[in-house]
Amino acid sequence: MKIEIYGTGCAKCKTLFENAQKALAELSMTADVVKVEDINEITDAGIMFTPGLSVDGEIKSVGKLLSVEEIKKLLA
Repeated sequence: MKIEIYGTGCAKCKTLFENAQKALAELSMTADVVKVEDINEITDAGIMFTPGLSVDGEIKSVGKLLSVEEIKKLLA
């Protein structure tokens, strides 16, 4: 599984990255969690508002800081 966090490095983007890692740990799952900070890559993915989150290439959230619980629901 690959989880991508889209954002240019703002506080919400960093928190979303941390929340994704916590959600994986709480679910005892493993995945590659990758930060995408290049603005061209972000817009190419169709993300117009950050932070964004995708799972295996499928955009799951745009412009919202998801909680650990919300991410767990997406992954379960």
